[in-house]
Amino acid sequence: MVSALRHRGPDSSGILDDHRAILGHTRLSIIDFSTGDQPMGTPDQRFWIVFNGEIFNYLELKRELSELGHAFVTRSDTEVILAAFRQWGTGCLERLNGQWALAIWDREKQSLLLSRDRVGIRPLYYSWIGKTLVFASEVKALFQCSGLDRRLSPEGIGQIFTLWGPVAPDTAFDRVFQVKPGHWVEVNGRTAETSSGRYWSPSFPHDAPARDATLVENTERFRDTLIRAVQLRFDRSDVPVGAYLSGGLDSSVTTAILARHTSVPLSTFSLVFADEEFDESQYQRMVADHLGTHHESVVVTAADIGEVFPEVVYHGEQPILRTAPAPLYLLSQLVRDSGYKVVVTGEGADEMLAGYDIFREAMVRSFVAAAPESTLRKEIVLRLYPWMRRSPAKAPAFAKAFFAQGANPADPGFSHRPRWNTSAALLRLLRPEFRAPEADSITTRFLSDLPDAFQSWHPLERAQYLEIASILPGYILSAQGDRMLMANSVEGRFPFLDPEVMELAGELPPRHKLMGLDEKHILKRAFGHLVPQEVVKRPKQPYRAPDAASFFFGGDEPEWLNEILSEKTVEKAGVFNAKAVSGLTGKCRAAGGTGMSNTDNMRLVAVVSTMLLHHQFIANFQTSAPASDAHIPLHRVSRKT
Repeated sequence: MVSALRHRGPDSSGILDDHRAILGHTRLSIIDFSTGDQPMGTPDQRFWIVFNGEIFNYLELKRELSELGHAFVTRSDTEVILAAFRQWGTGCLERLNGQWALAIWDREKQSLLLSRDRVGIRPLYYSWIGKTLVFASEVKALFQCSGLDRRLSPEGIGQIFTLWGPVAPDTAFDRVFQVKPGHWVEVNGRTAETSSGRYWSPSFPHDAPARDATLVENTERFRDTLIRAVQLRFDRSDVPVGAYLSGGLDSSVTTAILARHTSVPLSTFSLVFADEEFDESQYQRMVADHLGTHHESVVVTAADIGEVFPEVVYHGEQPILRTAPAPLYLLSQLVRDSGYKVVVTGEGADEMLAGYDIFREAMVRSFVAAAPESTLRKEIVLRLYPWMRRSPAKAPAFAKAFFAQGANPADPGFSHRPRWNTSAALLRLLRPEFRAPEADSITTRFLSDLPDAFQSWHPLERAQYLEIASILPGYILSAQGDRMLMANSVEGRFPFLDPEVMELAGELPPRHKLMGLDEKHILKRAFGHLVPQEVVKRPKQPYRAPDAASFFFGGDEPEWLNEILSEKTVEKAGVFNAKAVSGLTGKCRAAGGTGMSNTDNMRLVAVVSTMLLHHQFIANFQTSAPASDAHIPLHRVSRKT
């Protein structure tokens, strides 16, 4: 299991064998190289921890805990977690500012605590083999265990094909679960009984002071809060920290804060697409020149995406509907090859500050639904997506019909119905015997777990919650985030997902986030002076990459493609209707992967990624070679009698 996770921690590793519990760890050394090895125990050896991530406020917590009588022998944040758990129990989780997956073994109680950070930046999976619990940061480590059957989950695949990602505790694999973001799970080592609790949830309190504050006041408070969050993620590291620079507003702002509010020379890293439809390099260069960073970039072609796609699926461990994670995998390679282990990114800004098109769509649809007969109101639809080559403005009849679907603002899923309906078309490719519940059942189940206050929130806040609860942990932070970074042993840090930033974002009046159709309005006001105005004023352009064109281009297809998409292979896997897949691939091949509809692009990527997943994890899974004993120090603890 440890060997399977070597890419997540290539610097050192360790194992604790305590008879009833065995803990393993691979380490990416970022803080306290000399004394931070894991598994780590308390001085009396009662509590032992394995922990993946960073706690950014560990110095402040360490001072507080020292005043309460706790002694420390390392400089690591790991030891602080142990002391905090001893002092406050699971209440310590609310005090942690960071990103984590952790397991704490209590030798006295014979119990294990599993926990995951607030929004699921770090992954944490588990399964049961009889009454034995196995857990790990990635599924491939669980599959090293004999007795754990490897099967795809119809429910998990159905969620991915509808909501874009699995909803915890479900995953793409049968009988493999994930700890929910913002939750803890405790397991009794004697009885195998479990209990769980939630320590954080997105909220939008209407009685917060920010609700009555002016835009100027909230802008100043937001500016100060985000600067602190960025500085914290830059300063708390014993290795150099770089920054991703996409050319969009979010990464430009975090880069500008680093350049203007820290004293260390800054290196930035960018993706450059050979296809100009996806390329943002002119804005990347503009920001890098403006801020004076040392800038490096990697040029990505459609063929590059097709070549690395099997590795992307292997590390992502779930089907994906877009190829967008693949360029990010290549970008993290550049970061690692440049000698960096840590990068700051702008992820999370769109969710917290209403930056995505889906939020503007929902406001427009709500506006139109209030007066469905109004021709003038429907014209506002045409102002969306100015960045698209095939903008709705060029097909107004289609656009107006699209925005009319599911036009019931009282529906709790109102904001996301068009996306869910479009994605759910993928379910028709599945074989009837494999098919999960239909899309309506999947979304109904998801919507049945909403907070009690959900319906009292503003429509924009309801849309934000749905995004934060589904696609953020299920796709953005997993398939595009942690998994593509850690595949190359790089840690990502996300200032917009700082607890104080998220709390303030939830307290802001909706109009300070989405003013008319101007997304992330408060971010532009707070930091517009630090970045070029061309970046501030440019239309929102979501990160995208070539999809079908990455697999079918001029007859020169990736070698592995025909093998996994042959009718024989598809039929044997038992997931898809082989004839339907053959028809789809024939259509894509005839078109050379270009000019495909949005739905056909999603269908193809979904099929390719799912078949790769089946090939790698179900049909041809290879266990990892055991690491040498010399590389894994074995920490043994005598068992109490």
